Amino acid sequence: MTSASVAPAHPLLKRTLQTLASAQTLSGLGYSSTVAAGSLLVASITKSEALAGLAQTFGVLGAAAMALPLANLTRRGGRRLALGSGYLIGASGAVFAIIGGTARLLPIMLLGTFLVGAASASGYQARYAAVDLASQNNRAKSLSLVVWASTIGSVIGPNLMGPFGRIADSMGLPKLTGPYLLSATMLSMGAAIIWFRLKPDPYLTSVAGHSEESSSKVKVPAKEVFAHIASRPLALLGLLAISIGHLIMVAVMVMTPVHMAHVDVSLTIIGFVISVHIAGMYAFSPIVGYLTDRLGRPQVIFIGGLILISSAIIAGTAPANNEIQLGIGLFLLGLGWSCTLIAGSTLLSESVSDHYRAPAQGTSDLIMNLSAAVGGALAGVIIAVLSYGWLCALAAMPVVYVTLLAVKRMSDSKTISS
Repeated sequence: MTSASVAPAHPLLKRTLQTLASAQTLSGLGYSSTVAAGSLLVASITKSEALAGLAQTFGVLGAAAMALPLANLTRRGGRRLALGSGYLIGASGAVFAIIGGTARLLPIMLLGTFLVGAASASGYQARYAAVDLASQNNRAKSLSLVVWASTIGSVIGPNLMGPFGRIADSMGLPKLTGPYLLSATMLSMGAAIIWFRLKPDPYLTSVAGHSEESSSKVKVPAKEVFAHIASRPLALLGLLAISIGHLIMVAVMVMTPVHMAHVDVSLTIIGFVISVHIAGMYAFSPIVGYLTDRLGRPQVIFIGGLILISSAIIAGTAPANNEIQLGIGLFLLGLGWSCTLIAGSTLLSESVSDHYRAPAQGTSDLIMNLSAAVGGALAGVIIAVLSYGWLCALAAMPVVYVTLLAVKRMSDSKTISS
């Protein structure tokens, strides 16, 4: 990568990144504010803490279910159509959640959280829109800037639960529906920004004149997409890095509060550890993007794999009341995830043909979200049967495979270049 000539930036790239970053900030505000509120609202409706996790589960499943449809919309009408539709569906989901929460109808409320997952799916696919017009030497940097834009919303959103709870109360609605009022507003604004400012469409611009995109409006079968990715070793590495990095991140992250609660660690300390984790996920994204462009995609996947393995060792050997060691482990967990997501997404996007690019990106998000759902479900079982330490050890095993695969791809590229 270091020897490659520096290609000039596309004249539309700066405007595209600014638009995507603005929409990401608003959608981050809208989505992150509902994560905790959804669990609390389900618990309030059902009078059962055991069912509280249904809100998050339905949200993740909604994001997974929308991944391929949004990718197909991208091929048919571009990023404006796909991302704008995802945000609007998410906004409508927030309205359903408000209705279900107010009427205390769990199915309606869960339908709402499922549809809000579409906003999450749009947020993930926005990172791919960032590379549509980017050149070989700045793709990862462009992608990372859009990922970084999620930081603001992810940090501020949960802190607006109180103020918007009071707004909901003043309107005669349950306080826990307040974050969904915020969600509906922010996601609608995000959709408006995408629709009115993402012009010309970056995806349609990037494929204009490409003969293999002449049939872009024809739906590509999922089996064909999988076969194409599997036939390209670098694309497969990118897909595995994204999905397995996400799996270990979710599995360990969601069970860390449970692990700490076993010894009655305060919610303030638990919240601090999770905040450090979120900082690791997003705060250093631009640096990860720079290194991905500078060092190479497989190289940063390799680095991310080592960081994830280190985080599993550090967190897995930490006593439940050692917030410092757990904080370090969770920070590294977020940083390793950032490396595998950014480098893996960039590698996947540039390793498939234009004809398969959008469906391959949608497929990666589908597998990533399903990995999160499976990881979160299995994590609870592993904690109940074994321990938090065993969870970290088992979650690290597939990461070892991806790390070794990255080494092989690095070796293959050196052989070809020599």
